[in-house]
Amino acid sequence: MELILDNLKKQYGDKVALDIPQLTIESGQLVGLVGNNGAGKTTMLRLILDLIEATEGCVLSDRQDVAKSSEWKSYTGSFIDGRFLVDFYTPEEYFALIARLYGISDSDLNERLAGFSQLMHDEILGTKKYLRDFSQGNRQKVGIIGAMLIQPKVLLLDEPFNYLDPSSQIVVARMIHQLNQEHGVTVVISSHNLNFVADISTRILLLEKGRLIKDLPNIEGSAIAEINEYFSSEA
Repeated sequence: MELILDNLKKQYGDKVALDIPQLTIESGQLVGLVGNNGAGKTTMLRLILDLIEATEGCVLSDRQDVAKSSEWKSYTGSFIDGRFLVDFYTPEEYFALIARLYGISDSDLNERLAGFSQLMHDEILGTKKYLRDFSQGNRQKVGIIGAMLIQPKVLLLDEPFNYLDPSSQIVVARMIHQLNQEHGVTVVISSHNLNFVADISTRILLLEKGRLIKDLPNIEGSAIAEINEYFSSEA
């Protein structure tokens, strides 16, 4: 599924949070968003998901304006932060809710959850705990699994490696890459972890103060040197 940002601008008073005249994310690309805090990464993801209203312009998902159509929701998986979770649910209840919303049968749900066993490490299911009582790392895992559970055609993740231990970071990176390579899912991830972004992304977008300043193809990690040089100069 193709994503198009057309004259997209988000402004809070006099402060411009995002200003992208034109950007096309082609179907099947795995795009890494990088930039310092306040660069506009999360703002971009929230605009793509129609969580905030654009000051100008629009986002098109499969040529449909996300602010005017709801069709894109059926094929878009996302996890931005813990507010996406339902804290008074157990993980089982949360996953069952997603299954009901997306028409996933009980048998398919169980089969799909089994595919995430390496990430869950027997720490998610069967604990009889509410999501609010989980560690930040395990809450992060539940959110990511929930986003992938629907077998999306578009996947948006904001800082997916946050709070995760090193082995879980590797598992999540592998899962994201596998979704993209084996199933052609269009993926956009925002992350401060430059190594993981460079390892799995096919394209890297560098944002600064709400503007796109570098758009780099990333063939076998070829963009990492230029990205590292930029952040070294900013230090």
